[in-house]
Amino acid sequence: MKITIITVCKNAAATIADCVRSVQQQSHDDVEHWIIDGASDDQTLQQISSCGHPPEYLLSESDSGQYEAMNKGLALATGDIIGFLHADDLYANPHVLKSVASTLQNKKIDACYADLTYVDPTRLDHIIRYWKSEPYRPSLFLKGWMLPHPTFFARRNIYQELGNFDTQFTIGADWDLLLRFIEVNQIRTQYVPELWIQMRTGGASNRSLSNIIKNNRQCWKAFAKNKLRPSPAYPFYKLYHRLSQFTKKPPKK
Repeated sequence: MKITIITVCKNAAATIADCVRSVQQQSHDDVEHWIIDGASDDQTLQQISSCGHPPEYLLSESDSGQYEAMNKGLALATGDIIGFLHADDLYANPHVLKSVASTLQNKKIDACYADLTYVDPTRLDHIIRYWKSEPYRPSLFLKGWMLPHPTFFARRNIYQELGNFDTQFTIGADWDLLLRFIEVNQIRTQYVPELWIQMRTGGASNRSLSNIIKNNRQCWKAFAKNKLRPSPAYPFYKLYHRLSQFTKKPPKK
């Protein structure tokens, strides 16, 4: 089972090598890793080359933002399964993609996802938050729930049937896509209670108060676009889910 990993980046010289090596260290032996670079003007491309990343899986050109870049990656992907690994992120262990492939051997499952930790940007062993997910149930999205998108892997035909990232969203297109795939179209998902992703803190949607506010507005925009009416208590549910990530602890190895 071939898995395509898509990484989008721009001026990510400080972290891109860790990301690439994380993919290279995976024990699953059929992996295609596309890096879509937004015409970086720092040492990003040199760092990618230092990892021996095949140039045929690198596209570097200007784009209008991360979601256009992610859609470019989807257009180039040839894997049976597609996942996204951001330039700041790492796989939690070398067997994540093997677990993904094992889970999706079941033809009755369209997509799978797992857990994620937010870690200190310079001390990857220092966990800031633990995003423990859960099995999806109908209407969970309307109650402030969200699965960690970097842990989400779906069959390529799901994107072909239901569409890619909507670039009218500048921050929340991943939320819109998961809402559309899971809540609206009810694709068949499997939650895997494992830690798959380490995410450095400081991502775009959480980088500032203004971005948090903007992200929340785009969530409401996605609800309207998909003709869904969330619970009136949606903002409080969402806050509860966010705050609970600071109290939960990942299982000990």
